Amino acid sequence: MPRKSEPLRKLGFLTIGLFDENDPGAGHRSTLDVIVLGEELGFDSAWVRHRHLQFGISSPVAVLAAATQRTSRIQLGTAVIPLGWENPLRLAEDLATVDVLSGGRLNPGVSVGPPMHWDDVKHVLYPETADVENFSYDRVKRLLDFVGGEKVASFSGVEGIEVWSDRVQPHSPGLRDRIWYGGGSLRSARWAGKNGLNLLASNVIQSEGSLDFAQTQRTLIQAFREHGGGRVSQGLVVIPTDSATPEQRAKYEAYVAGRADRVGKTFGPRDFMFEGDIVGTSAEIAERLYAHVAFQEVDEVAFALPFSFAHEDYVQILTDIATKLGPELGWSPA
Repeated sequence: MPRKSEPLRKLGFLTIGLFDENDPGAGHRSTLDVIVLGEELGFDSAWVRHRHLQFGISSPVAVLAAATQRTSRIQLGTAVIPLGWENPLRLAEDLATVDVLSGGRLNPGVSVGPPMHWDDVKHVLYPETADVENFSYDRVKRLLDFVGGEKVASFSGVEGIEVWSDRVQPHSPGLRDRIWYGGGSLRSARWAGKNGLNLLASNVIQSEGSLDFAQTQRTLIQAFREHGGGRVSQGLVVIPTDSATPEQRAKYEAYVAGRADRVGKTFGPRDFMFEGDIVGTSAEIAERLYAHVAFQEVDEVAFALPFSFAHEDYVQILTDIATKLGPELGWSPA
């Protein structure tokens, strides 16, 4: 539990990887450059978001495969892959391949539920099986089994000159223990704990009948641990301004102010609520984090970068997080 006398153990960051529709290569290269910068600054982990049919990373596994060839130490994660879009068997092959390429640095984060805008995409995503697709936790269990090396076929052996395996290949030992679940409710936290996953706690959770975000998230984290869960990482949006220009500070403050009206409310049929973004000097941000009762429950974080900033803004923010905010929280670069 990070307090002033107990240092933050692991520091990471999360990026959405936005790109221009007319020049998508530049945005993807920028994302890779940000990950490389993160390793140079000593961050423990870099995470990429997942966006389908938007102008963000639609294939995080492919992007992280590229990142494995430009980095050597930093952990690489997805936050999160919505399994409603995936065949767990095929995804298990992709994840294992990237984990092998990375030397065991991949941290896949996943979630379940029907794809967003389901009625708009189901006819192309599952044209023949949309009405019978199972979007429950069973989809995660299948992925865990496949990644863990369970049998997936009834045949193995030699056929002609080809050798067949009855489990996913390549098999990457240790990958199963590095799978995370993006949980925002007590139900999902308990399930993830019982099934031996790690927990990604973000800045969006289900209210569970309360508008106190920090206390609700703290209860969620505690429930996860009470049910046998593993590691917990928190992902709030923090924007340090220590080395920012006056123009950058004005931009950052306007960004936070523009999202402030969603704090302290619930949205949608599942009563989701958002935590406020934190902008200021690293010393100011640290004080607010130490007062956050959910932050007090974790010893690793993956701070989320704002969605729509320029590459030079991310360079400044990451540099301040690594050189100013991290040390304020007791963290030392890898």
